[in-house]
Amino acid sequence: MERAAREAEPRPSSFSRVLDSGAGRNFGLVAVLVLLGVVGVVTTDTFLTTANLLTILTSASIIGVLTVGVTFVIIGGGIDLSVGKVMALASVWSTTVATQSFGPAVMIFCAVAVGVGAGLVNGLLITYGRIVPFIVTLAMLISAQGLAEQISGRRSQIVTDSVIAGIANTRLLGIPLLVYIFAAVVAVGWVVLNRTTFGRRTFAIGGNPEAARLAGLDVRRHTILLYVVSGLCCGIAAVMITSLTTTGSSTHGTLYELDAIAAVIIGGTLLTGGRGTLIGSILGVLVFTTITNLFILNNLATEVQNIAKGVIIVVAVLIQTRAQRSPASG
Repeated sequence: MERAAREAEPRPSSFSRVLDSGAGRNFGLVAVLVLLGVVGVVTTDTFLTTANLLTILTSASIIGVLTVGVTFVIIGGGIDLSVGKVMALASVWSTTVATQSFGPAVMIFCAVAVGVGAGLVNGLLITYGRIVPFIVTLAMLISAQGLAEQISGRRSQIVTDSVIAGIANTRLLGIPLLVYIFAAVVAVGWVVLNRTTFGRRTFAIGGNPEAARLAGLDVRRHTILLYVVSGLCCGIAAVMITSLTTTGSSTHGTLYELDAIAAVIIGGTLLTGGRGTLIGSILGVLVFTTITNLFILNNLATEVQNIAKGVIIVVAVLIQTRAQRSPASG
């Protein structure tokens, strides 16, 4: 009877199976980028210029680094709403007069330490406090925003260190150093996620945490580490945005968490965890950044841009839901 039932189930088409695979979703995002490129060429003469393409990559770099950390957390079955404001807090803490007096190494250390510390607090509250990730990271978002405002007095802190300020202005082979930092973070993240035990455990815990626990995995410790990874990415992004704007400010990172989560979703990572690709998330970042660039070049309203992004997110979630319900998704 079980064999008859399986045979009676509708078999997905080859196209459906390809679309539901990681490579298929990534190919779809590449196709979207190509389509956006065509729209850019048709609507403006400056889209394909080297300067504009580098602007897109630079704009994608900071949110892209945040997205790497968010991808790890979501694949592991969690969520992190605090990344934007943790990055802002790290930028403020690393640019106080006292911190800058010790030089660039201490500034970078402070930024990374603040990010890692915030991630550690998130992880501990979620695992040992048994509070849902949505609430914990939302509380961290609010707290980080308040602390950043308290430290800075709601004023932008100017970077006086030439080394930190020079990071964003440095170019290698004509490409901004920020893009290289972004690429390095993505490369390390891809290797960790796809070629290490840590990555395999992330997928296992996100797919079924109880089964992972029964298999001998320390789910609590690994979950904490996932949020520490996200915090580390916040610290790196803080150094990048501090250099790019030459300021540390509590206003940095506003709504960045939503952009990062949206990029992860359209990149094919399931919000329920257990499945996703880092390359898909980065392609999602590039899609959103390119859309923003097109709207700026064509002098279109921000409101319309946000509507377009919202429609893309809804379509991506609908596709995910259909894939989960299909026989191919098991």
